Amino acid sequence: MFFMSMLIFLICNLMMMLANIFSMKTFKDREKNSPFECGFDPKNSARLPFSLQFFLIAIIFLIFDVEITLILPLISTMKISSFLSFSILFNFFVLILLLGLYHEWNKGAVNWKFELNS
Repeated sequence: MFFMSMLIFLICNLMMMLANIFSMKTFKDREKNSPFECGFDPKNSARLPFSLQFFLIAIIFLIFDVEITLILPLISTMKISSFLSFSILFNFFVLILLLGLYHEWNKGAVNWKFELNS
């Protein structure tokens, strides 16, 4: 059993070494294997400042994503509850969304300026 496992281990290592030797990788493909795939240069410091607008867009996405997960159970409760209770829950849900959007707008997170090159 030990001999078989060692033989399998050696065959796997030999195949990986052969694939690495005969692969068509060049020095130019080094960028593909770098840990950063988001546009940052991997040779510089990872603590470079970036635009805060990307962070705010991600937060807004998370807020609306969580809100969608909250609205899905409302659909199933519509079958077992009355229309009045459903409308109260839905209005409360929309109120939370609007308050969140107003807060983001008040903080300047959705104040984007678009420039058209004409």
